[in-house]
Amino acid sequence: MTEHQGIESGELSDFRKGVADWIKHNTPADPGFLLPQTFMEVGSEQVLSFLREWQHKVWSSGYLGMAWPKEYGGGGMPRIFQQIADEEMKKARVPICFNVIGLGWAGPLIIDTGTDFEKETYLKGILSGEDIWCQGFSEPNHGSDLGSIQTRAERDDNEYIINGSKIWTTMGNYAKYMILLARTDSQAERRYNGLSFFLAPMDAKGITTSPIQKLTGDYGFTETFFDDVRIPASCLMGEEGHGWRIAMQTLQYERGAEAGAAGGVAILSTVMNDLLRIAKDVQRDGEPLMQDPVTRDNLVKFLIEEQALYLAENRVKIPALCADYPNSVALSTKLRGTEFFRRMRQYALTLQGASSALYVGDEDAVEGGFWQRAYMNNFSTTIGGGTSQIQANIIGEHVLGLPKD
Repeated sequence: MTEHQGIESGELSDFRKGVADWIKHNTPADPGFLLPQTFMEVGSEQVLSFLREWQHKVWSSGYLGMAWPKEYGGGGMPRIFQQIADEEMKKARVPICFNVIGLGWAGPLIIDTGTDFEKETYLKGILSGEDIWCQGFSEPNHGSDLGSIQTRAERDDNEYIINGSKIWTTMGNYAKYMILLARTDSQAERRYNGLSFFLAPMDAKGITTSPIQKLTGDYGFTETFFDDVRIPASCLMGEEGHGWRIAMQTLQYERGAEAGAAGGVAILSTVMNDLLRIAKDVQRDGEPLMQDPVTRDNLVKFLIEEQALYLAENRVKIPALCADYPNSVALSTKLRGTEFFRRMRQYALTLQGASSALYVGDEDAVEGGFWQRAYMNNFSTTIGGGTSQIQANIIGEHVLGLPKD
C-alpha cells in the first residue's frame, strides 16, 4: 500500500495547482541583498529576519509541517501533500526555510521518541520559525569521531553543569535551543555508554559563540563554548547514558535515511536543466559548448546519474525493491547525492573556462557567480552529517557486511 492510497489523483493534481498558484502570488521580491543558498549561510540579522518572515508565511499558509501532528502546529495530512508542496517550491526557487535543524532533525526526533511535554513545548515554535535550533555534536580536535567527544555534563541535583565546546554549530549565535550530545560518565566501560542527549536552551548563562567565516566569505557556523553552564535536568532526552542511540537516530534524519522532516526548501538545488543552460549559453570558439561532442557526452552521463538518484528516492518507498540489501538505498542517499552535486557543480565551472575564476560581485561572472558560490557551499554538505568517507564506511560495514579493518 502506498502512503497516498485512497487519495484521488485529481485531488493531488488540484492541490499541486493550488501550491503553484500560491507560490506565484506570494514569493517575495528580491530583497536587494544576497540570500543564502543553504541554511548554513545565515550570517546577519537582516537575512535572518527576511527568512524567518518567509518561513512563517509558508507555515501559516499550510505548506510547511503538513504531515506533522495537528495538535502541535502541523497539518495532520498524508505526507504526499508535503512532498508535492516541496517539489513546487524547489521548482520555483523560492527562498529556503532556514530552520532546518529543527524542521529536519530535532522535530522528527521529538515526534518519534519525545514525550508529550517535549512535543507540546518545542514543535510549534520550530514550524513557525520563532524557535531556532542548532546542533551540538562535533567538537574541535575530534574530527568525525563522534564517540570521542569531551564536552561534559555533570548532574547536580535538578541540574546538569555543562563544560566544553562544540564547533561548526550552524546558526549557534541565533539559536534558542541545541540538540546537545555530552559525556555524563567518563568511566563507562564503552565510551558510547557514557554519552547523554539534551534539548538544551542556548540562553543559559555561560554559553558564548564565536562566528566562523566560510570559503564563500559568508558566515553561518559558530564555535560554541560552555563554561559551567547550568541547564535543568528536564532537558535530558530519554535516559542518561542513552545519548549515543538517540544521536544515531538523529543522524538518520540528517542523512536522509529516515523520513519525518517538516518540508520546505533547505538548499537551493542545482539540477541538470541548470547545467544544460550553461552549456547552451557559454561559447567556445564562437560556438555553444552544447555543440561539442565531448561536452555532450559528459552531460548525458550527468543526466543518467541525476535520473538514477530520482528513481532511487522512489525505490526506497517500495520494500520489495530493496529486499536484497535492506536500507542500502536509504543509507547511501547522502553520499550519492552530495557527491553528485559536487561533481556537477564543479563541471559547471569547467565549462566556464577562465571565467570560472570570477566570483559574486564581478560584473563579468557567469550568472552572477552563482555556480562558484554553489560549488564552494557544497563542501558543507559533503562534510556535515558525516563526511563522504564516513558514509562509505557505513555502507561498507552495515550494507555490505565488510569488516572494520
